[in-house]
Amino acid sequence: MAFLSSNNAYDISVFEDENLENQDLHKKNKVVKIPKKKFEQAKRRKRNPLKLTVGFLFSAVVVAVVGMIIYSQVQLTELNQKISEAQETLENSQSEYTQMQMNVDAKYTTSIIEEYAQDKLGMTKANSSQKEFVDLSSGDKAKVVEKEDKSIFDTIVDWISSIWS
Repeated sequence: MAFLSSNNAYDISVFEDENLENQDLHKKNKVVKIPKKKFEQAKRRKRNPLKLTVGFLFSAVVVAVVGMIIYSQVQLTELNQKISEAQETLENSQSEYTQMQMNVDAKYTTSIIEEYAQDKLGMTKANSSQKEFVDLSSGDKAKVVEKEDKSIFDTIVDWISSIWS
């Protein structure tokens, strides 16, 4: 009934625990003192030699792979350039060949060749008395020579091949 007569019903501090209040105050004002030696040790990070070695090897592998990729790209570029130069040279050579072939065709027509043969070489066209015909109606003849000394294996092979044919 004491609460009814006073204004303590609205006082929130009545419901709070005093231990919690003291802990909050201690947490706010609490400063942890660490000896300087321990502070320096905690500040310095200890390095694991195995992890350092693995990290170094991994980095070396990555650098090597990247280097090989770059090197292969450089070689690919150089080879592509050589290929394009070779193709250009081929096209130029083909063009020159075509020009030279046209010049040769223009210089040596059949009429020019006939004229040269008659005037310079004293040649004439062939007449019917100069023509000689060859008769091949008798046909070609061929003789198959077989080896007379046959082994048993050769005889068996010949027998099997005769079955297939």
